[in-house]
Amino acid sequence: MADSQTKKSESLNEEDVTRYLLDRISGLEKRNLELREELRQLESEKRFIETQKIRFEREIRKLKGEVEKLRSPPLIIGTITDIAGDSRYVVQSSAGPKFMVRASGFLDTADLKQGARCTLNQQSLTIVDILPVSFDSQIYGMEISNIPEETYDDVGGLEYQITEIREAVELPLTKPEIFTRIGITPPKGVLLYGPPGTGKTLLARAVAHHTEAKFLRVVGSELVQKYIGEGARLVRELFELARKSAPSIIFIDEIDAIGAHRTEGITSGDREVQRTLMQLLADLDGFEARGDVKIIGATNRIDILDPALLRPGRFDRIIEIPLPDYEGRLSILKIHTENMNISKKLSLEDIAKLTEGMNGSELRAICTEAGMFALRNEKDYVGIDDFILATDKVGSEIKNHMKTTSDGVMFA
Repeated sequence: MADSQTKKSESLNEEDVTRYLLDRISGLEKRNLELREELRQLESEKRFIETQKIRFEREIRKLKGEVEKLRSPPLIIGTITDIAGDSRYVVQSSAGPKFMVRASGFLDTADLKQGARCTLNQQSLTIVDILPVSFDSQIYGMEISNIPEETYDDVGGLEYQITEIREAVELPLTKPEIFTRIGITPPKGVLLYGPPGTGKTLLARAVAHHTEAKFLRVVGSELVQKYIGEGARLVRELFELARKSAPSIIFIDEIDAIGAHRTEGITSGDREVQRTLMQLLADLDGFEARGDVKIIGATNRIDILDPALLRPGRFDRIIEIPLPDYEGRLSILKIHTENMNISKKLSLEDIAKLTEGMNGSELRAICTEAGMFALRNEKDYVGIDDFILATDKVGSEIKNHMKTTSDGVMFA
């Protein structure tokens, strides 16, 4: 009896296990079908997304093509003069009229500000691009990229002037803290004046050598232009480039070309020069701060300069560069004969005494010509006779003086 019940119980357990396994298999098969259906749906969605991606890529290429068409010439160049809000801008075209326009959605709104130069599509008048800040090619030509080789040691007889220009130009750029400590504002500009050939340009080049500032050199006549407003524009762009390149130094040589007295000139040329001068006056001491921009002017006709140009605030220091005295001539001669093989019996002191009234350029020319005469005569040194010939060629009158005083001078 017990055995039969045991067998019956085992039979029931096997049936339960079998039923459970069948139910489990059925459930797994059903879940498998559900997962297959989900996979099919995901694959379908993937194909749809890929199709959409291809469509969007085509749309993007199409839009980019439209943008390129909008940017392609001809385009109108203008300047944003006002921002009206709601993505609208007032733009003045280069031809003169103003337009209320909208900007392309591809532009950064931060770049769309007053004063920015832009291009407009000729048909839709939509702002399609922002132009970079640019300057006239003449302005870039004024920039000296290579540091001049001249140093203060190459400037003879101008020790006081070197001190003056270093205090006004070099120290504010290299050691601005000393002016802050004293509590004063450094000079804004320096005007060098004196006879031709006395070393004004040489002194400016020495300043450029001893500072790490950007050096912009312009001759006054280069700012005198043919068309109305062009000279003033060049002055504006020159100072704007100097501000962007600060610390910088602007050296205006022969400033009298644009800085002469303003008169009741009746010609258009006179009026244009005066407009250029007024723009220069505004940039030298206007509402807009110059920052670390120093000005050095040079002229040999200070008597004809406009009084407004000479007042403090524009040129705070006016430094005279005179003809060299005896000590100056001796210093200049030593500089120019430093690398020359001169006679040991030749006295530079006596030559300095006999070259009174000569400027630095003439002294340099005499040294060069003396060396050339020595070469011509196949000599290994430069003697007094070479200096006499050189002086005569340069146009000096010291030849007779040197002959009459030959007994007291040590010659080769």
